[in-house]
Amino acid sequence: MKTRVVVAGARFGQVYLEALGNPNQPFELAGVLAGGSERSQACARRYGVPLYTSPSQIPEDVKFACVVIRGGLLGGKGSQLAQELMARGMHVLQEHPLHHDELAQNLKTARRNKVIYQLNPFYTHTEPVRRFLGAARELLSRQKPLYIDAACGFQLAYSMLDIIGMAVGGVRPWAFGPVPEMNPDIASATPLDIPFRSLDGVLAGIPITLRVQNQMDPADPDNYAHLMHRLSIGTEAGNLTLLSTHGPVVWTARPDFPREVAENDAKPHYESVLDEDDVPSSIVIGQAQVPSYLHVFRSVWPEGIVHAVGELKAAADAGEDPLRKGQYHLSLCQLWQDLTLRLGPPQLLGSRPPVMLTNEDLAALTAAADKAGEA
Repeated sequence: MKTRVVVAGARFGQVYLEALGNPNQPFELAGVLAGGSERSQACARRYGVPLYTSPSQIPEDVKFACVVIRGGLLGGKGSQLAQELMARGMHVLQEHPLHHDELAQNLKTARRNKVIYQLNPFYTHTEPVRRFLGAARELLSRQKPLYIDAACGFQLAYSMLDIIGMAVGGVRPWAFGPVPEMNPDIASATPLDIPFRSLDGVLAGIPITLRVQNQMDPADPDNYAHLMHRLSIGTEAGNLTLLSTHGPVVWTARPDFPREVAENDAKPHYESVLDEDDVPSSIVIGQAQVPSYLHVFRSVWPEGIVHAVGELKAAADAGEDPLRKGQYHLSLCQLWQDLTLRLGPPQLLGSRPPVMLTNEDLAALTAAADKAGEA
């Protein structure tokens, strides 16, 4: 018998509904918990499940809930609802981000009611990021990290920090300097916005440069990012890069050119000096094909949610202490709040939907690259 799960929230909650409404996964969507708007009514009709407008209406045999409503830090009542559900004996997965104190209160509520509560940072549950994390852990079991280079939109900062923390085994100790003031000579040299601000620091004891696009369109706050996540972890031998949130993962060997000319050898000196074990200078790790955004929304994200709910159920079945994972996310919340305080409020911009490249455009780029390479 499938485990029944209710989803609270009908905006980003639609991604959760799509995930749990799929019959080809181990959970059953038990209902939508929302305020009764036309959107939530439409969602309930689409997935053929009841619409609940109060936790008291949820049947007692439903023991799992996903809360996809903004927390207090972003002006929502997600944590208040999560605590009500936990008081009813329900295990709760809540979408990030949260204020540190808000998360601490949720964890206390979970312990008091003997249930599992987990914060969902979302992206570390998706397959492309899990592939990167698997490769990173294997790499760091062989060589220690020397540096981290990362870039993201400000909306993705919490999840970026989570990806880094999961890759290197934590976030402490950390230290960041102030964000430098924009040099007026630089600003006056271009009519364009300068989208990224850089922070230098240390994360998990590793030197890091973090570039954040600290800009937002208040009319469309979840969009306008030039990129989502881009991350490189460097070692003595080279660097492992998550090129974008949905892949690919690329290994790039560190340049190491011959410094000596071999004597009394008819071969070119680089053949004499270099190792016979000729490894690639760069290689795609795992899948080279990256999903389209349509495939991301239909499959990659929903499968990531099922993975996250699966971890919640496994923790509940094992009777784990919610603080086991909670302590890590408490640190992550503190780090995220520290960074956002240093960055300051995002620059408010008006934006319009970007002009995207079509498949024909991409084919033209490929043809131009091939022609230039053959010239």
